[in-house]
Amino acid sequence: MLQLVLPKGSLEKATLELFAAADLTVNRSSTVDYKANIDDPRIDSVRILRPQEIPMYVAEGMFDIGITGRDWIEETASDVVSLGELQYSKATSRPIRMVVAVAGDSHVERVEDLPNGVRVSTEYPAVTRRFFESKGIDADIRLSYGATEAKIPDIVDCIVEITETGRALRAAGLREIDIVLQSYTELVANPTAYADPEKQHAMHQVRTLLQGVLEARGKVLVKLNVADADLDGVIELLPSMKAPTVSKLHGSGGYAVETVVPKREINILIPALKDSGATDIIELPLSKIVH
Repeated sequence: MLQLVLPKGSLEKATLELFAAADLTVNRSSTVDYKANIDDPRIDSVRILRPQEIPMYVAEGMFDIGITGRDWIEETASDVVSLGELQYSKATSRPIRMVVAVAGDSHVERVEDLPNGVRVSTEYPAVTRRFFESKGIDADIRLSYGATEAKIPDIVDCIVEITETGRALRAAGLREIDIVLQSYTELVANPTAYADPEKQHAMHQVRTLLQGVLEARGKVLVKLNVADADLDGVIELLPSMKAPTVSKLHGSGGYAVETVVPKREINILIPALKDSGATDIIELPLSKIVH
């Protein structure tokens, strides 16, 4: 039914891991094979291509659905339907930022301090041109084919580059002075394919599986038993998505309680629950959370 295209390069490993966790494992003959398949009736074929190209190919109808970044959607001005952000990136769950950066010892503090004719190197010339025009600056935009941060100060005066943590820019002796845009990975669809009710339904089902995995990341299920007298104290300790589930235990005066909590808090929470009277505490991993 669906022709799917996934990103090659920096997002590739994280994307394939996400699909595997969503029980949509991508099968291919080798790590350099650009054709793949998923054993799922909703997906007819899979291609793995550079994320820069994916918005255009989806917009043109070569693929029904694909994963790319908001940065490339904006750069190519592609007419696609966004099915929503998928909050993951190469190394973290944070968005990438497209920033303007100058040399660390530059006197420039704001983009507005840059003069007309400022030389700018970037892999995103269209977005960069629109950004500088919005600031009233006539910039000399130069397309970069990589190693953009190495071109300051001898070749250009500033750069527009993406960063996830900022470490690479700082290591190059650069300083951020403005944010052009923030970009999460997005699931996008061809408008004509999305107008087909059957394909649209399949797209939303795929999105549900992927979002369910992302929602479950960093969370665990905690189950415990507690006596009547200690219930209120235990409930006060428990964070939850809505409210803890509380069930009366058969043939006793106690309760069974379960809730979803952040994994990062569990080392503090479990001893505190025990101190407050909880017993039989179980921590369980989660695969998906679907609202």
